[in-house]
This record gives sequence, C-alpha cells and structure tokens, in this order.
Amino acid sequence: MTHTVHPYAHRLGVLRDWKSRWFGGGTSGQYQEFLKTDILLREYLEKRLRGFYVADLEMERTKNDYRIIVKTSRPGMVIGRSGEGTTRLKQDVLKQLKKITTQVPKNVKIDIEEVKDPESEASILAYMIAEGLERRLPFRRVMKQTVEKAMGSKNVQGVKINLSGRLGGADMSRKETQKEGRIPLQTLRADVDFAREKAYLTYGVIGIKVWVYLGEVFDGQENKE
Repeated sequence: MTHTVHPYAHRLGVLRDWKSRWFGGGTSGQYQEFLKTDILLREYLEKRLRGFYVADLEMERTKNDYRIIVKTSRPGMVIGRSGEGTTRLKQDVLKQLKKITTQVPKNVKIDIEEVKDPESEASILAYMIAEGLERRLPFRRVMKQTVEKAMGSKNVQGVKINLSGRLGGADMSRKETQKEGRIPLQTLRADVDFAREKAYLTYGVIGIKVWVYLGEVFDGQENKE
C-alpha cells in the first residue's frame, strides 16, 4: 500500500530545516511545554495573520530569547504605519504566551521578512485561491489564473492545485485537479513546496492543496538549467 508523505517532512534534513529551532534547550520536562507553546502560538498566528499573505512562520528559542520570523510578500501590511502593526502583534503574542505557558520568555522579538517572489510560494498561492473562491469567482477560472501566475515565475518548473468540497455550490462534494509542468514528489533533491488552505463559503468549506516544484538542488545550489 502506498503512503502519502508530506513533501516538507519528507525533505527535513535533506533540503529543509525545522520551522521551530531551539538552542541551549531546557530540561526534559520543558520539552513538552516548549512544543505545546510553539504549536498553539503557530495556530494563533496563522489565524491572526490570515489575509496578510504570509508565506512562512519560523520560531527560534534560546535560553532567554524567543524570536518569531514572519515571512510575507506584503510586509507593509504587517508592520503598519511607523511600526504600529508590529507593536500590536507583539502585545497579542505576549498575551497569548501568558495564556499558553507558565514560563514566558524574557525577550520576545518579532522579525518581518519580505518574500521577493510570492508566485513561487505555495502558501501564498493557496491563500490567493481561497480569496478568489470567497469572492464567489468561478473555481476553474481561479485555478487556471493561479497556475498561469505561478508558471510565469522564472523559478517555478511545475504547479499542481487540488480543490475538494462543494465546488460551484453543488450538492455533492468532489475533487478537481489542475496541473502544469512536473511535480517529482519522490525525488528527495527536488525542491517541492506544499501548502494547505481552506476557503470558507456560505455552503461549506473548500479544501485547497498546492504543490510548487522549484527545480532540483545540488550541493546547496539550485540547478537552473
């Protein structure tokens, strides 16, 4: 029997690094608390920053510091006027940390990084599809436009989009897939980005999956043939 493996987890230690990185860790008892904090805070930030075109959330923890890296294609939306947005986000994160954990880190820092090529990020493409579906645009047109946008990027060599749910308001749910280029999922050196998203419509939720193939990586260098 075949097993479906998450493209990100499949390449951990080969092409990808962990999204939560801890240095100078604590005792074995703290492991559970650290893990719970990271998972719950990530879930909160994904909801809080929905609509800000966030590509990735990374967390770094040292003995006294807790650093959250927000990668977004629209940093101005997150930062706000003269940094108001970042200040408010930091206050919300501190409130959330007090709810989740007993040990709030001494220094909490939020860094905003700009994504230069948003069309090659699976999570941003997935959100763009969700946004189009929530605006009641025809799902086939949304899929086609997103595939064209992604393939227009010079780094992208393949895209696959999978929608499932009550597409077009139909009574019975179904799946629709659109693909262009190659998606070599079993090649470990293939740089495949993957994201899931949900579009919330009046007649139900539509699930969105996006795979983006960015070429093969050799010795830390991307093969740009």
